[in-house]
Amino acid sequence: MILWRQILRQNFTRWEKLADFLELDANQRMMILAKPNFTLNLPLRLAQKIAKNTLDDPILRQFLPTVEEERQTSGFTKDPIGDVLSRKTPKLLHKYQGRALLVCTGACAMHCRYCFRQHFEYDGADNAFKEELQAIADDDSIHEIILSGGDPLSLSDSVLQKLLMALSAIPHVSRIRFHTRFPIGIPERIDEGFLSLLQETRCQIWFVIHANHPSELDEEVLNRLRLIQRLGIVILNQAVLLRGVNDNLETLKSLCEKLANHGVMPYYLHQLDPVQGAAHFEVSEMEGLHLHKTLAGELSGYAVPKYVRETAGEPGKTILQ
Repeated sequence: MILWRQILRQNFTRWEKLADFLELDANQRMMILAKPNFTLNLPLRLAQKIAKNTLDDPILRQFLPTVEEERQTSGFTKDPIGDVLSRKTPKLLHKYQGRALLVCTGACAMHCRYCFRQHFEYDGADNAFKEELQAIADDDSIHEIILSGGDPLSLSDSVLQKLLMALSAIPHVSRIRFHTRFPIGIPERIDEGFLSLLQETRCQIWFVIHANHPSELDEEVLNRLRLIQRLGIVILNQAVLLRGVNDNLETLKSLCEKLANHGVMPYYLHQLDPVQGAAHFEVSEMEGLHLHKTLAGELSGYAVPKYVRETAGEPGKTILQ
């Protein structure tokens, strides 16, 4: 079996095993949601970074289902950014001018509790993408394809290769963008096979990762990302402003500096998408604006991400600051 797939099988998917591993006491275990609608899925690598005997660790908060998810909050919905309305085929979303998003798979290396697609009804068909490729070919206004999911790196190299070649064969597609969190939890996914297929397409590749806290970016993660950079591919990072994770200047500054120091551009800092079950992560826009303004006063311009909000039906993201 391929190494990264072997590592993926070590993920924590049962809360009891994770609770034992983290030495959680009886009171802490009572806060865990035993049967969440969105299942627990946490790579061992990330679990090993979590402080023991606490629920307040910034990495743990991102992945542990807790009873807070059962709270119903006004304005928090199952489709907070309008994916359903923008669905042109079972796997193709077309929201914005010039680009479309291909929902490659429902599989992911990890399940973030604030994920805006945790209620998304993924198409269970095969990975041929025939209908999606035809829709893209028929619309010459589409110049960029975003590979998302789930996580596109959950797909095998052979499936990804066929997909990249098919997209490259469409004359008006110039750019292919990967949106992935996989390297943060299982950096071994960036192997020779994956690096080789990135070089086979005529399209310009852009690579967007998702890290919210500086401790997610260890040396192995950064070394694997450097292999992509050596191919001449730009790497960007998207973060989400999350209560109890990165809602303070010290953490955000450390994250942005670490990214910039390794040639990864801090791209977006997202206001939380109001997805049902994630209200406990919300940081007010007023707080976010203050944090971002202070951050901008302490870092070089290229190290400061745009603070944005996505609203269903809008023609693009709203830049808050």
